[in-house]
Amino acid sequence: MTRNTDTGDDSGDAVTDGGVTEDASESGFSPIAALNDRFGSDFVESSQFWLPPFLLVGLFVYGAIIWNFLISLTDFSGFGNPNYGDLDLEMYTRALAESGFVDAAVNTFILLVGFTLVTLGLGLGLAILVDRNIRFENTFRTIYLLPMSLSFVVTAQFWAWMFNFNNGVINIVISSLGLGRVDWLGNPDIVLWAVMFALMWQFAGYAMVVYLAGLRAIPSEHYEAAKVDGASTVRMYWRVIIPQLKGSTISASVVLMVFALKAFDFLYSLVGGYRPPNGADILATKMVREAYANLNWAYASAIAIALFLMTLGIVGPYLYYQYNRGNL
Repeated sequence: MTRNTDTGDDSGDAVTDGGVTEDASESGFSPIAALNDRFGSDFVESSQFWLPPFLLVGLFVYGAIIWNFLISLTDFSGFGNPNYGDLDLEMYTRALAESGFVDAAVNTFILLVGFTLVTLGLGLGLAILVDRNIRFENTFRTIYLLPMSLSFVVTAQFWAWMFNFNNGVINIVISSLGLGRVDWLGNPDIVLWAVMFALMWQFAGYAMVVYLAGLRAIPSEHYEAAKVDGASTVRMYWRVIIPQLKGSTISASVVLMVFALKAFDFLYSLVGGYRPPNGADILATKMVREAYANLNWAYASAIAIALFLMTLGIVGPYLYYQYNRGNL
């Protein structure tokens, strides 16, 4: 028996360096090769690192959001299984018609805007003062930023003691001045402002650090040019310096507004439960109350979707802004 050792046989397939025959690579379809051609070899090779967390986030975050939206279209009350065969917008129309939801939405908007604007203004003022080469700059910067390191629960307990009607420091001070005690957390007309003030105390240091970084990034020539032109200090900051802090303002605003929407644990600890006075009832507290106290899970899911859309309305434009600047 003879063995055919003719290497020039035309019927054989030429083997490439990668061990794949030319005929197979030309006639067959390779998903890996298609992905390499579409996204590049680095994309495919790195998939073992980014694909598992991508799938987990897709399942437990975005999958949960989709599931929550589906529940909001049912009449699920927490017992049995949701009926996905009869989906409608009843919970959303109910929310828009209910005064409690409207009041909570208005309180959320007031807290969102008021807290953000006041905190930005206070942070900008502190940043300007610290930026003027004062003594013990690092000490002041640490003191102002320290509240940011505290959790919402710790801050709420601290201010609950400060706002206490009988023994709170604030009422003791104003009583010593001959003024009457104030029910800061029980009066629906002022409780939201008390909550806003406490949150502002915690986050003013963060706004200061963001603005301070923006101020330090402005070339000193801009300050000198404004002084040469005869601009006063106030005019220099208003006309020259503050307009250059647009990026810092946008970044800090997004973070502050997102934290304002997440203020449930702060209110829960401050007022002692998820039934705050009507003046401080926000969408987050109403959502938890409807789910766990009233067992209206479908209604609570609809409120959660409203909160999600508010968050998306904040983060979406910011991401678009960063994308246009080439940062994404």
